[in-house]
Amino acid sequence: MKVCFMGLGYIGLPTAIIAARHGRVEVLGVDINPAVVEQTAAGKLHFVEPGLEAMLREVVADGRLRVAGRPEEADAFFIVVPTPFKSGHRPDVTYVEAATRAVVPFLREGNLFVIESTSPVGTTEAMADIIYGMRPELRGKIRIAYCPERVLPGNIIHELIHNDRVIGGVDPDSAEAAAAFYARFVQGSLHRTNARTAEMCKLTENASRDVQIAFANELSLICDRAGINVWELIALANRHPRVNILRPGCGVGGHCIAVDPYFITSAYPEESKLIATARETNNYKAQWCAEKVKNAMLEFEIAMGRKPVVAMMGLAFKPNIDDLRESPAKAIVSAVLQGGNNSSILVVEPNIREHNVFKLTDYREAFDKADIVVYLTAHDEFRSLPDGAGKTVLDFCGVTNDR
Repeated sequence: MKVCFMGLGYIGLPTAIIAARHGRVEVLGVDINPAVVEQTAAGKLHFVEPGLEAMLREVVADGRLRVAGRPEEADAFFIVVPTPFKSGHRPDVTYVEAATRAVVPFLREGNLFVIESTSPVGTTEAMADIIYGMRPELRGKIRIAYCPERVLPGNIIHELIHNDRVIGGVDPDSAEAAAAFYARFVQGSLHRTNARTAEMCKLTENASRDVQIAFANELSLICDRAGINVWELIALANRHPRVNILRPGCGVGGHCIAVDPYFITSAYPEESKLIATARETNNYKAQWCAEKVKNAMLEFEIAMGRKPVVAMMGLAFKPNIDDLRESPAKAIVSAVLQGGNNSSILVVEPNIREHNVFKLTDYREAFDKADIVVYLTAHDEFRSLPDGAGKTVLDFCGVTNDR
């Protein structure tokens, strides 16, 4: 069986690798970025994911995974491209549509077409209409389904294999065809449903997480005003057998939790008040953190008669990865730099070597030089640092609390 993955990003490339390695299939990976194609063809991973590069080298070396800049004929096509949002937080499915149009000339009777990209409700049906509009002779002769990813960066290999999958077909035969493919490498359960339910399921999972994080972030704001240690409070509240409050942070980032709720609120604004408020709370938390840092810098300057050296610890949206998409840490660093008034601000991100905007500093050097240490992302490296006696420490993600 030959399969074609359209998109070799944080989800498309790992899925292509796992399918090639465990699914007993020939895989073609397609990306419009020539640098990604070249790097992947050389067996080099273009992002950080533990254990994945060794697998990439293996499947490229033995020919199970090829990469190219355009699709070819195959038995199954998988659309795994970004779905950002436009102005007004409206979902943008132009990448999904472009990838769909790109494969339409290569479709033939009996093919399977699956969208994995997080999408607004109705997207799969809309892409089916595009396919049949361009190739009316294929109506009823190909299988079309939606199967969203649900993996955690940093643990993608395990979760691609072991997590349950929700598979929504435009009809029952399509769901079964898609399930038959995923059964080649997924050891979790495969749950068949219709395409609309599967699309909403993905959005619901991430909106649920967003709401729960918003509660924790709101608690952190209240506790700051009340003079209460939020970490101790949450630990005590979670001793209740039916309470499980999440950890607060400096906001919410990534291409899922920080984006997907908008796909619901833009389509159903009157029915999604709680989801919308959670989004506002998590966005506000980043602004609040930036103001806390600026105030600490001003207080230091007044007290010491000089501008502080500030270490901004972390740019990624979650610990131990290099993914900066929608990262609140990155937004906070930008805000502090803009209002820094020539202060010495050291930017730290141990998971990337360089950044096109920020000059990066080694985390140990930054900590040693800093008067103010700001923990934005709870990377493992930061937990080995001293407590910071004599320094002002602003810990927005619980690094010091976990020691």
